[in-house]
Amino acid sequence: MSSDGDNISTPVAVVSCVAMALFYVLILYAPTVILRLPSPSSFYNFMIRRFICAAISAVASLAFTAFLLPIKSWEASVILGVFGIRKDHLWQGVVYPLLLTSLVYAGSLVLNLLLLLESWKESGGGCSFFSKVRSFVQAIPAFILTCASDVSFWRNLVVAPLTEELVFRACMIPLLLCAGFRIYNAIFLCPILFSLAHLNHFREMYIRHNRSYIKASLVVGLQLGYTVVFGAYASFLFIRTGHLTAPLFAHIFCNYMGLPVVLHSRSKGLVSAAALAGVVGFVTLLFPLTKPSMYNDTTNNCPCWLGYCLWD
Repeated sequence: MSSDGDNISTPVAVVSCVAMALFYVLILYAPTVILRLPSPSSFYNFMIRRFICAAISAVASLAFTAFLLPIKSWEASVILGVFGIRKDHLWQGVVYPLLLTSLVYAGSLVLNLLLLLESWKESGGGCSFFSKVRSFVQAIPAFILTCASDVSFWRNLVVAPLTEELVFRACMIPLLLCAGFRIYNAIFLCPILFSLAHLNHFREMYIRHNRSYIKASLVVGLQLGYTVVFGAYASFLFIRTGHLTAPLFAHIFCNYMGLPVVLHSRSKGLVSAAALAGVVGFVTLLFPLTKPSMYNDTTNNCPCWLGYCLWD
């Protein structure tokens, strides 16, 4: 498949990306505002309704993007490949980005290990530790069933990461690059749209913090800053690897871990040292672990359909 970057104008690409970002947010309110449906009777029904809206937004964005892109072949593998949905190099697209992302959470991981060792010592160690391991293994089936029925689990670790990566990475980045945007510009433009899509959290925070604009603004401001940073990293992963699984599993991992821990009063500096070492390791391995040749079969010196995997 061949592509010509001039086939999509810059205004069309930008307006399309903004429209998809707005659609992703506004459709969440369509059932009550446009369709005039009654408010959900429970949190579970509320989240199911939002899952359906997010899925519709993602599918519509994929179809809209496929219509705009200069795709020369309509084979399923080719179209899915445009969006980074591929079977080849699958384990690389999962494992290496996860390892890289986990370095940012080195402090959090060390803290969890210290807390585990502290719990082991308090229980007397030895056989008690192995009994705890056995109890943990035995509790896994119940844990899986609990997660499967927990809508918050599905929201944070399945629906939100999947639909957001499809819209804000798989759809927007090919459009911007086809329109002639430089790689760095695309990496930093998508996160801005990605962060603005989280502005709808302001109302929730406003109510949660006793209708205080200042507290709600501080919380949402922190969230926006975090989403910009993560969005840039996710865009970087998508462009470097050409694999949607790279930013998707990094997104899931970050949602599960929350904000990285860099300080803890009882760690005697171990958490801070681990966090610092993790950041150094992340910066050092950022490019080596995301080499396009590790995730793509090179053809005509171009490892991906558009050529954006060739980092200048």
